[in-house]
Amino acid sequence: MKRTIVALLTLFSIHSFAQSPVAARLKSGFDVGMSYSKSNYNPSIAYYQLINVGERKMFSLGWTVRLGAFYGDNLNYYTAPSRLTRGKTGFGALSEPLLVQNIDTVRFDYVTMTSLSAGLRAQVNLGIIDLGVSADLLGVTIGRSRTGRYTSSTGYYNLKTAASRDSSVYFQGNNVFQQTHPSRLNVRLLGDNDIGTLSSEVYARLHLNQRMSVKFGYQWLTTEITVNNRDVEADNNRFRHRSGLAYLALTFPIFY
Repeated sequence: MKRTIVALLTLFSIHSFAQSPVAARLKSGFDVGMSYSKSNYNPSIAYYQLINVGERKMFSLGWTVRLGAFYGDNLNYYTAPSRLTRGKTGFGALSEPLLVQNIDTVRFDYVTMTSLSAGLRAQVNLGIIDLGVSADLLGVTIGRSRTGRYTSSTGYYNLKTAASRDSSVYFQGNNVFQQTHPSRLNVRLLGDNDIGTLSSEVYARLHLNQRMSVKFGYQWLTTEITVNNRDVEADNNRFRHRSGLAYLALTFPIFY
């Protein structure tokens, strides 16, 4: 009897919410997709929840949570902190710096990492087509430690000797091979102030029916690694790579 009452109350609650003014304005669902470029790919699954704005419900604003895995081949990671890059370098369409003075590099044959981030999304609803933008704001990243080839003209790190004294070791010879790991924290602070792995995108979604849509887009993805030995000269151990990727996904709406 108790189970029957609980089931009835649950069904009543769901029905009441579905008929509520909030539910009538709500859009939510899952995007399951892949972004790809020549040297990178990034499968991901994202949950989004949007509230329609205005009586015509033409605009929607909301939030999203995205779980993504990044895989990259033969990538260069460049000096990340804005205090070192400001006024010294600019970036082209993808990730290569236009100027490289005073910018150190860590190169990898292969990179992998997995990130979980929350962000914001805005959308214009045009009948069977939606146009929107989305950006990660805050999250975490995990991944295995990997060896990168460190290139620096002046950089060095301190190494403890048997006598417990610091010895200066330059990133030269065998010391160019440095252990790294993905930067753990993701925070969007705009431009070179950003920390960690962050994605932003523009997209168009075509509604096939109320159960499925196809989403096309373009993503800008920044990934970041931390070198175990901090460069004493620059006081830095953070390096980032920027990628531009085509994006394709299927959307499975919950509320449409």
